[in-house]
Amino acid sequence: MDQHWSRKSSQCFLVILLVIALCLEVVFAERFGNQEDIDFTFLLPAGRTECFFQTTARNGSMEVEYQVTAGAGMDVDFSVISPQGFQILSEYRRSDGVHVVEPTEDGDYQICFDNSFSRFSEKSVFFEIIYDSQVGDGDDEWAGLDGEPEGSLLEYKLDDIRETMISVHQRLERSRQMQTVLRAFEARDRNLLESNLWRVSFWSCASMLVMMGVALTQVYTVRKLFDDKRRVCT
Repeated sequence: MDQHWSRKSSQCFLVILLVIALCLEVVFAERFGNQEDIDFTFLLPAGRTECFFQTTARNGSMEVEYQVTAGAGMDVDFSVISPQGFQILSEYRRSDGVHVVEPTEDGDYQICFDNSFSRFSEKSVFFEIIYDSQVGDGDDEWAGLDGEPEGSLLEYKLDDIRETMISVHQRLERSRQMQTVLRAFEARDRNLLESNLWRVSFWSCASMLVMMGVALTQVYTVRKLFDDKRRVCT
């Protein structure tokens, strides 16, 4: 009886330790590990083209989302070039877009943004790259747990814990990505509102000055009509 209780206690203790270790690994991987998901905001000068490189492995998946958050016209040219130098995606004069490259090849993909059609206005561009290498899938973290007999209670618990942790991690990562995209939308809308406010204020002042000029001109014209400079002889 005591041996059974001690074995059950050791199994529970092992499960707790594995859960804590996995949580710590996820936290440290998020803060200090190699991040495969990238989001970046940059200024694209007028008449310039900027390219960014993303290293990928074979049979992976890469999702690229971009949007112009500020600048006249709110549009850029977008293209993706494969490691062999072939242009696999291209868009012209677009303000936003979402594209998926699947399956990927070994090498460096080029993600290019072109503002060469604009002579004077620079653009603020936000883009996010979500890369899934589909290699490993986290099985190495659980490779040392095969010592338990097949069908044992501990094995079922470990499988449930692994599935739950992976599901939670994926949903948290997706939530972070959605929040980043929503912040980019908010920045674009704020810049658009500020630009519209400036235009409305400018044309309102211009209209007021024109109205004041017309009013002064009318007053001057009416006074000139009744201004009789002829001499009256008495």
